[in-house]
Amino acid sequence: MYGALGMIMQHIRVEEENPQFWRSQAQKTLDTALNRKLNTNVAKNILFFLGDGMGITTYTAARILKGQLQNHTGEETVMTMDTFPHVGLVKTYSVDFQIADSAATATAYLCGVKTNLNTVGVSAAARNGVCRSQKGNEVTSILKWAKDAGKSVGIVTTTRVQHATPATSYAHSASRKWYSDADMPAAAKRDGCTDIASQLLNNTDIDVIIGGGRKYMTPRGTKDPEYPRDFSSRGKRQDKRNLISEWQSMKLGKVVHYVWNKTDFDAVDPETTDYLMALFEPGDLRYEVERDPNMDPSIVETTEKAIRILRKNPKGFFLLVEGGRIDQAHHDGRAYMALHEAVALDNAIAKGLELTNEEETLTVVMADHSHPFTFNGYPFRGHSILGKSPLWAKDMLPYTTLMYGNGPGHKITNGSRPDIRKVDTKTKEYIQLSAVPTDSATHSGEDVAVLARGPMAHLFYGVQEQNYIAHAMAYAACVGTDLRHCRGQTTPPVAYTTNNVNNKAGGAHRPAVLISGLLGTLVALKVLI
Repeated sequence: MYGALGMIMQHIRVEEENPQFWRSQAQKTLDTALNRKLNTNVAKNILFFLGDGMGITTYTAARILKGQLQNHTGEETVMTMDTFPHVGLVKTYSVDFQIADSAATATAYLCGVKTNLNTVGVSAAARNGVCRSQKGNEVTSILKWAKDAGKSVGIVTTTRVQHATPATSYAHSASRKWYSDADMPAAAKRDGCTDIASQLLNNTDIDVIIGGGRKYMTPRGTKDPEYPRDFSSRGKRQDKRNLISEWQSMKLGKVVHYVWNKTDFDAVDPETTDYLMALFEPGDLRYEVERDPNMDPSIVETTEKAIRILRKNPKGFFLLVEGGRIDQAHHDGRAYMALHEAVALDNAIAKGLELTNEEETLTVVMADHSHPFTFNGYPFRGHSILGKSPLWAKDMLPYTTLMYGNGPGHKITNGSRPDIRKVDTKTKEYIQLSAVPTDSATHSGEDVAVLARGPMAHLFYGVQEQNYIAHAMAYAACVGTDLRHCRGQTTPPVAYTTNNVNNKAGGAHRPAVLISGLLGTLVALKVLI
């Protein structure tokens, strides 16, 4: 591999030393931009890819890794995301915090309104963990708007389907942690709130549900089909409901499939299937590099299956695809895992483009937030993205070119950093060094990228608030209440709301729950994923 890379490097040096190489490349890019025509069609389909925690540094490093996995130097690699012609930046703060979590950000880009940390599908009038503040402040998502418009809808994730990002597409919860009724405090149940898993069945008729999260769907103690001896994988529900069986019984007269392994998943015929629920793990799915290909499909395969099922609807579809474990790997300080997850998401995007027509499908890619993840140290061209800087620090010790501002990788012994000269930093087990010791790396607050192609993709431009994304997608597809695009109108609508209930009670409990809500949020920060 080293010899092949050396030959590539030698060729690149000769080619790139010629000024005409760069002039010709720039001219081709300029001609492409000058010849680009805006696609002003109404979007029949929306493909929305969300890289959870895929900030700009992650995006760049994943690009290099993808190239290096193909025996290239990596820096010049063109990811599928890179081919999207329209790019903007998105501001990710929540109503109550400078740096947001995945629940608040998802409520912004899916429901069109900014909200508070740790809350799902509710406005900022709701308070973290306070059930009674939730009522009357629910907001609906673009997935529901699409379903109401007659489109088929689906969610694909590498996390549990009750996790913050997918949950926001269908649920309303004062706490993102209320995965099942067993995760809810007695006060929340008493005040009439319901867990996220049960809302998966009741709120919106979702055609395709793919991810993990079996244990939140079955009665307490139910043995998991894949890990029957693992007590932590067993059902959690205290209400004794089997939501999987209930979901199946709700679809009488339709072709319905529930699967939990790849063999059964592969047997599902998308051309004859009306509904699919595929839950491959008790909780989150395995990381891509640890995935058993005989048991669990890849995100490329799940994306393909979902699209093939949904695209049969002549009115089109909305599909949310989340690379959710990019974020979780970053929380653990494991750059190797995070970057491989991002590469897998890019491969799924390529599959999505292959299966759809750009003239009628709006494809959007973005991150919800970033992480304190840095790329530094003046590495040479073609240097392993997971390697060490050739320049050592003042303490005469090497450091990796990828590091974290905080996280579990902070290691100081007798006032010195670890000596990693003999440490292989390119393994999946390696935890990157961090400047500040925390059990889990936090999120970071810089803007994230949004990329788009297809009908009305030019609406994704400049620097925007994150909640703008839902409105731009809805306008392009003529779903929700702003239908000007399909009516040929340009004047503002008389009214536009993302609320699904009367909001008169919005501020009724505000003074009483403000302090408790903020305190609850701060406590939740200790356990956020």
